[in-house]
Amino acid sequence: MRTGKLTATIGLGVTAALTALTVAGCSDGGTPPKGDGGSPSAAPTPTWDPVQGPPRTVPAVQKFGAADGRGWRPAKQARVVVPAGEKSPVADEARRFARELGGLRTVWGKQPVRPGDVELRLSGGEDATRREDNAPVYDTAEEAYTLTARGTRLTLTAPTDAGIFNGTRTVLQSVRASGGVPEGTVEDRPDRAQRGFMLDIARKHFDVKWIEDRIRDLAGLKLNQLQLHFSDDQAFRIESEQHPEIVSEDHLTKDQVRHLVDLARGLHITVIPEIDSPGHLGAVLKAHPDLQLRSADGRTQRGAMDISKPGAAEIVDDLLREYAPLFPGKHWHLGGDEYRALADRNPAGNYPQLARAARDKYGDGATIEDLATGWLNDRDKTVRAAGAKQVEAWNDGYFPGTDVAPDPGRTVAYWTGKEIGAREPDEYLRENRKVINLNDEYLYYVLGEPNNMPYPTGERIYKQWTPGVLRGTKAVPSSRSGPDRVLGARFAVWCDLADEQTQRQVADGIRMPLRALAQKVWDRRDPALSWEDFKKLANQV
Repeated sequence: MRTGKLTATIGLGVTAALTALTVAGCSDGGTPPKGDGGSPSAAPTPTWDPVQGPPRTVPAVQKFGAADGRGWRPAKQARVVVPAGEKSPVADEARRFARELGGLRTVWGKQPVRPGDVELRLSGGEDATRREDNAPVYDTAEEAYTLTARGTRLTLTAPTDAGIFNGTRTVLQSVRASGGVPEGTVEDRPDRAQRGFMLDIARKHFDVKWIEDRIRDLAGLKLNQLQLHFSDDQAFRIESEQHPEIVSEDHLTKDQVRHLVDLARGLHITVIPEIDSPGHLGAVLKAHPDLQLRSADGRTQRGAMDISKPGAAEIVDDLLREYAPLFPGKHWHLGGDEYRALADRNPAGNYPQLARAARDKYGDGATIEDLATGWLNDRDKTVRAAGAKQVEAWNDGYFPGTDVAPDPGRTVAYWTGKEIGAREPDEYLRENRKVINLNDEYLYYVLGEPNNMPYPTGERIYKQWTPGVLRGTKAVPSSRSGPDRVLGARFAVWCDLADEQTQRQVADGIRMPLRALAQKVWDRRDPALSWEDFKKLANQV
């Protein structure tokens, strides 16, 4: 994708392809009467030049079996045929796809597929047709698809509408790069189930249009997650009826968030909310200074909440419950990173109230690490009670040697190994925890490049990084880094020095890194293209 506009971006390539076919004298047949399903003989077989293969897409398809024939090209009289019908979950995919192909007709039910047509077929039988429209997917098999170009017809089959959507992205990119889809069969599915982008909207306010464009860009690359970090020391960026006193002047209204979530859901992207706690709560604490963490000598710690106080849990749980209906994707990020008390060389001595609270709650010998672990466990229970199915927290919210164990179902979002008491990512995998990769060496785009964090490049991700490279530049053992253990990865934008880049500069800066990430989480093989050829292709599709 060259911009965030799916229809506009692909439209240029489709228009060019249609124009070329018209000039070449492609025989499309006449327009049938409205409502006429037509018959195989209603449209002569097109006579376009063969499409040269294999398909050229970002990310690359997993498998393509070439065959002899002309392939498929979009033609003005072609139709999109949907046997599952107008009430099926694939109906919105068909309408969108028909628009993106230049305004083709869509026909519903068991219709003859004519030369030049595209058939979108659900392969899961009645279960697939009864599936909730745009339902989140949690397994790579649900995103798989098969695409066959044969006899100038194109057939796309998948078990879910998410798979159909992925297949339509492949068609559109192939049209843009090569004018059509080459004769043969594509069998494709992602390597990793979680593939996405994390955006810090707390430190920097991004407008709705900019976020819309990013969602469309992610969809074009078959990325399926958008994590929104909307609460931090600098600001709280989503409207709240429960606690309006914490909301910053520049913020998203709930209606705007609903719009973004609906847009993302329609493009098979899950929006993951993050309210980071017990650290990074400066905007909340500005309105509630009584909950601010203070050391024994009276020093305050920016953004850190005093979790020994009952009011601390109360306000955070209020917010988690309030926002749960706003994010129906059933995926939550609890934060848990950089709690200032535990960045101290003597946390018990400097924060005796936390040490006492730990002993009171968990018994003699309990530590502040136990208290912080229990804090996240309690927030985990809150979001699960509100409907969350997948919950995660940053890796420095998990501590070794605690009596209180982190909830075993919570995913580790691994981003760094620089914290006090840092644990190697392999430790979490040996504990049978699931991990999501946000390695700050490759996947952190931090505005202003503070703390020696240079802007990541697409080339470096493309050439050096894999989902198994969770910390630094070294991969964990392959036996523990498969898709069942390392679930995927997200590229993160953090706005530490918010004014260092404009929204436009951020969009330009992350464009190629996102494309490199998309390639590496979709296909575990070494890329077939050189970096220079990959860049050229990315600028075409």
